[in-house]
Amino acid sequence: MDTEEFQLPRSQAANERLHAMIPGGAHTYAKGDDQYPENLAPVISHGRGAHVWDVDGNRYIEYGSGLRSVSLGHAHPRVTEAVRREIDRGSNFVRPSIVEAEAAERFLATVPTAEMVKFAKNGSDATTAAVRLARAATGRPRVAICGDQPFFSVDDWFIGSTPMSAGIPSAITDLTVAFPYGDLAAAEELLTRYQDEVACLILEPAGHTEPPPGYLTGLRELADRHGCVLVFDEMISGFRWSEAGAQGLYGVVPDLSTFGKALGNGFAISALAGCRELMERGGLRHLDDRVFLLSTTHGAETHSLAAAMAVQTTYVEEGITAQLHALGERLAVGVREAATGMGVGDHVVVRGRASNLVFATLDENGQPSQQYRTLFLRRLLAGGVLAPSFVVSSALSDADIDHTVDAVAQACAVYRKALDVGDPTSWLGGRPVKPVFRRLA
Repeated sequence: MDTEEFQLPRSQAANERLHAMIPGGAHTYAKGDDQYPENLAPVISHGRGAHVWDVDGNRYIEYGSGLRSVSLGHAHPRVTEAVRREIDRGSNFVRPSIVEAEAAERFLATVPTAEMVKFAKNGSDATTAAVRLARAATGRPRVAICGDQPFFSVDDWFIGSTPMSAGIPSAITDLTVAFPYGDLAAAEELLTRYQDEVACLILEPAGHTEPPPGYLTGLRELADRHGCVLVFDEMISGFRWSEAGAQGLYGVVPDLSTFGKALGNGFAISALAGCRELMERGGLRHLDDRVFLLSTTHGAETHSLAAAMAVQTTYVEEGITAQLHALGERLAVGVREAATGMGVGDHVVVRGRASNLVFATLDENGQPSQQYRTLFLRRLLAGGVLAPSFVVSSALSDADIDHTVDAVAQACAVYRKALDVGDPTSWLGGRPVKPVFRRLA
C-alpha cells in the first residue's frame, strides 16, 4: 500500500461549514463532496486561467471548469472587461436594456439556424420552456427524452425519470417516456406506440459518441412525420462542437434548441432559441393562446449579456472551438499512452469528442467502478490535477497538459497495483465516490 498522505484540513473544515447551512454542501449536486474521495474535496479560493487554488493553498490544473461553463478559463480578460463596463452602467431596469437587442443580434448571428432567442439564467428554465412551448403548440401531453443522456432539467418532467424522484407525483412522471440514442427504429416505435401523444423529442444531439450517420436527419424526418417538436439540448455541445453548436456542425436544424454553460464563461446566462413560428407563441404578435415562455427578473441582467457577447466574439475571432479540439486531442493521446504504458490501457479509458472528454475507470472485469474512480481521483488530486472529467478549457497550456499526463501516469501505476491485488480498498482512504443520481443519500 502507498502510505503517502495528501490532506486538506482547511477544505475539510470549510465543507463542514457548507453542510451546516446548505443542503448537500453545494449548490450543484455534481459539485458535492460525495463526488470526491473522503476528506479530499477541495473548497476553492480563487481561479485564473486553467488553474484554481483551494483554501489550503494548493494549486490545481482544473478540468471540467465550472461544470463545463468556463471554457475560456477563469477571469478571462475580454469577458471580465465587458462585464465591468456594464456593471458601471446598471445591471437591471424596469424596461428592456438596449443590450438585450445587441445580445440577441449577436447570438442569432452566431447561431444562424435560429430565428428568435430568449435569455434566462439557467439551463433548466430554458429546457422546460421548450417543453412547455412544444406542448402548447401540439396540444399533446407526453415528452420523449433520450434515456441514454444524464440530465435535462431540475424540473419535474425530467427529474421524475431519475432515481431522485421523491416528491414528484406519478401523474407527472408517467408523461415522460424515453428512447435510446442512435436507434431510429426505437424512436419510431415509441412515436407509433404513443401516436399523437408526444409533444417533443428532446436530446443532446451528440455526447460521448458521435451520432450515427443519418441519425439526426432521421430524427428530423420522424418529428416532421409524427407532428412533434424536435428539441436539441445544446448546453454542452453549444460552442464546443462549433460556434453554431452541434446543429451547425451536423447541418440538422431543430425546431428549438437550448444553450448555456459556455455561453457566459461562468456568468449566469442560458438561451432558448428556435424558429419564429414557435417562439412567437411566447410573445405578443400572434393570435393563439399565450404561452408563459420565460419571464425572469434577472434573465437579462446586462453584465451577463455582455459576458455572452464577449464569449461569442472571442470564440469567433480566436478560433476557440478549434483550440479546444487541439488541446483535447493532445490530452487524450497523452492519457492513453500513459495508461497503456502502466498496463491499464483497458481500464482507464478516455471517451468523447476531443473538446468534451470524459474518462471511465473500469475494474478487473472491465466494469465501471466507483472504487477505482476514487483511487484515480485521489492520486490526481495529490498530483495537482482537479479532474472530475478531462473537459478542457482554452486556457490550458502545453505544460499543463504535460503535467496532467505525468500525474495520470503516477495514478495509473497505483491503479495497476490495485488491479494486481484485485482490490482497490487499501488505496481509497475512505468511502468511495458516489453517483449523483441515487435514491438514498
